[in-house]
Amino acid sequence: MKTDFNRFIALIGNPNSGKTALFNQLTGMHQKVSNYPGVTVDRKIGKLKLNNNQHIDLLDLPGTYSLTAESFDEQVVTEQVLHWLHSDEKPEVIISVVDASNLSRNLYLTSQVMDLGIPVVIALNMSDRTDEAKRIAEEDIKNMFGAEAAVYVSASQKTGIDALKSTLSFALRPHSANVNHAVKLSNISSITPLIQWLQSEFAYTEEAAIAQGLRLVTRNSTFKLYKNYFKKNNNALDYKLTKLESIVQQSRDAMEKKGISYKIIEATLRYHWLDKQLGSTENARVDKIKESSFSEKLDKVLTHQYMGPIIFVGILYFIFQTIFTFSSYPMEWIDSGVAAFGHSIHQMMSPGILRDLLVEGVIGGVGAILIFLPQILILVFFLAILEDTGYMARVVVMMDKFMTKVGLHGRSVLPLMSGFACAIPGVMATRTIDSWKERLITILIVPLISCSARLPVYAMLIGAFIPSEKVSGIFGLQGLVLVFMYFLGTATALVIAKIFSRFITLKSHSNFVMELPPYRVPLLRSTLYQVYQRARGFLTDAGKIILAISIVLWFLASFPKVQHQETGEMMTKIEASYAGQLGKKMEPFIAPLGFDWKIGIGLVTSFAAREVMVSTLSTIYNVEDGSGEMVNLSRALVNDTNEQTGKKTYSILTALSLLVFYVFAAQCMATFAIVKKETNSWKWPLIMTGYMTSLAYFASLLVFQGGKILGIGG
Repeated sequence: MKTDFNRFIALIGNPNSGKTALFNQLTGMHQKVSNYPGVTVDRKIGKLKLNNNQHIDLLDLPGTYSLTAESFDEQVVTEQVLHWLHSDEKPEVIISVVDASNLSRNLYLTSQVMDLGIPVVIALNMSDRTDEAKRIAEEDIKNMFGAEAAVYVSASQKTGIDALKSTLSFALRPHSANVNHAVKLSNISSITPLIQWLQSEFAYTEEAAIAQGLRLVTRNSTFKLYKNYFKKNNNALDYKLTKLESIVQQSRDAMEKKGISYKIIEATLRYHWLDKQLGSTENARVDKIKESSFSEKLDKVLTHQYMGPIIFVGILYFIFQTIFTFSSYPMEWIDSGVAAFGHSIHQMMSPGILRDLLVEGVIGGVGAILIFLPQILILVFFLAILEDTGYMARVVVMMDKFMTKVGLHGRSVLPLMSGFACAIPGVMATRTIDSWKERLITILIVPLISCSARLPVYAMLIGAFIPSEKVSGIFGLQGLVLVFMYFLGTATALVIAKIFSRFITLKSHSNFVMELPPYRVPLLRSTLYQVYQRARGFLTDAGKIILAISIVLWFLASFPKVQHQETGEMMTKIEASYAGQLGKKMEPFIAPLGFDWKIGIGLVTSFAAREVMVSTLSTIYNVEDGSGEMVNLSRALVNDTNEQTGKKTYSILTALSLLVFYVFAAQCMATFAIVKKETNSWKWPLIMTGYMTSLAYFASLLVFQGGKILGIGG
């Protein structure tokens, strides 16, 4: 795995050690920071400005508990480390980020990093959560590992950052070329032939040969890593793999004869060394997290076998009801503002194609979707709060047994929860799952989770057709319907996962080990920045798509012009337009679902992005109205009348059918692209598109036709 820069510093640490937060402080970047493991799933590069005004690249690698790969994100780290061992392209310094409140666990990875022959600075992060009087001295930790330095820092409180930068400036000086490694592992005689062979054939240092030898003996995945690395880099050393595999097996056989378990040999030796070092250091004890007792008490309630799931569902209902309650006023303000802006443009400009394009196409299309921005931001805000407090990690553990029963992994919860915001980061978050089969199944079902792109469609239909009334005098009906849509997508995803687990016959293994972080008060700055990022992404990324489609759709809905029978004036007749003709051709296929040609056009355009359905309908109604006044989409849908029958075009049953269709429909080209990238095949995106589209059609058909039989409407 090659890097595209020369001199650089690497950042390595355990998941949830505050590594990404420290990266942000050092570089000024704004990568996502959350209080659960698995946030960073790929390499990130930023520019670090040191105190001497020197600039150098800083590489942030995914969090890992060790240099033995178990999951995809850990494999990113181990591939990078292997590249450093076999090339001249290696970091000038490694920053080993350690949770200062949990030294015994975090320093395991540090001991592995020390064996690479690269200068190491130990950043003892989260120091604000430790008792300063009981800390191990920085100098003691430095000497314990033979590191360049050890520095107490707190990325969240911005303390110790300048001291860390000064230490890095010093470590980058030429004197750091030779590092005195103090990590000496004993009882390794069984792998002496392997160590000697690695030194001879790969020119490893003694420390690196011992470390890699232990990892090769411990895990088959390490040998696969070597095999893939040499194949990828066309390395001439590839022919040595057969010999390496033979020596590894001999070392394992030698250990078994002595009654030594080779599968845990590295962990046994390193933790023995760590316990000895920490135990012999004055005042050396792992400080308990200040909030631990509070966290434990809270967990007894929030992760209770029966109360936990009930509380989780209650929290989700609160969030979705809040989306309607808190967003009503800002939505009205935006709606009024868009209408006023469109009216002023209509008044200022002379009649013509350009005015119609701007008012009916651009402002009408983009403005219609902009109205739902407050609801999206409220959803993102609450999801960020759940992540930052540490509650999300509890949900993962709480759901592990259930996830296993449906053929998934405990870590599948994180991608699925990420899917509530957007399917793309949800698919990428599956990299934390070590089993390829379970990772693949999770990828295939993540798009069934109702993302924020569906929210405008849900809100439009629920706001227009579902009465704003109370159920049992307590629960808002609109909020309950919204909760049900999210529940329907999630429940179906789990059923589909169970089906896939039966038919996807891939060899896999899975180990679920997850650290529960303590509950923390979310950093308002971090939470608001995530909301800001989502708003910017919605306005720029989705906005570009919506703008482009609105312009194209306006043209298709406005032309060709037809001649008025009485005046002879050329005019727009929406049903005779190109868009109308397309919709009419689709209508026979979607009429059984309760959809007409207007909705049909929206189904086509929303393949680019689901929220485009809203802007599509808005553009159609604005072109059809032609008055220059912005059409209120909800009222337009409710009042739309069929010219032939004189009846309302849409009913509550139509709205429910369309809601269900959008719960299941595969309408997001960007998601298909990321699935192709993550699976390295077009097979799985095509399977995903096929099963989701079929599911959407037949579920919607069942709702509409079943509703008609029951006399609900239609």
